Amino acid sequence: MSQTFTPSEIPAGPPPGAEREPETPKSIYLVSYPKVVFLYPTFVAALLAGIYALIAQDPDRKDMQIVSALFVAVFTINIIVFAFDFPRTTSLTLFFCVTAFILGALLLFRLNDQILPWLYTLSNAYKPSANATFYFSIAGALAIVYVAVLINVQFDYWEITPNELLHHHGVLSNLERFSAPNLKIDKEINDVFEYLLLRSGRLILHPSDERRAIVLENVLGINRKEAILTKMLGALQVQLRPAPPA
Repeated sequence: MSQTFTPSEIPAGPPPGAEREPETPKSIYLVSYPKVVFLYPTFVAALLAGIYALIAQDPDRKDMQIVSALFVAVFTINIIVFAFDFPRTTSLTLFFCVTAFILGALLLFRLNDQILPWLYTLSNAYKPSANATFYFSIAGALAIVYVAVLINVQFDYWEITPNELLHHHGVLSNLERFSAPNLKIDKEINDVFEYLLLRSGRLILHPSDERRAIVLENVLGINRKEAILTKMLGALQVQLRPAPPA
């Protein structure tokens, strides 16, 4: 059975259940974070180790020595990520292979005194120990730094609209304006580790009226933001003006 609609009764929009294309955002905010944000695995490890040490109460227990050794391992790997760049997946794979080989070899020598007795003696002599106060001190120090970073980025960030590139900075909200049309955007992921930790990378903005490029380091969620920027700046805006009175 068919149904006829008058022009004023024609349903507007897509039928119920149909997927709608997401709307283009009116603006997007970009924040360049310091590299200290990549130390969050150490913060988590210190927090968990501190809780375990608080429950165990005896830092000289064997299980606490294992917890301390695991914390040192996490901290060491985190510092390596902080200090060096791993630009390709092959370098990341090689790093994990070397780390697994070293840890496996140390475990083998620790469990078998017939293989390199001097290394067995050395590994048995390594008995790291720390109490809950130490771990909570590390976690607390990092937490204070992260709070300071979150406060600082409130006074230094970039806002991109379809027409303008705005730089908000300073306690008094100083503002710099650049032209957004014909804005060229380059995305770089120079460290696979950093991308895995926070999906971060570098965005390079080239405003059409500026000679210098604007480099934003450690932009979190870089792929999603780059996709939104491409869609927003590539959208054509058409304004319908009312017809002049007759």
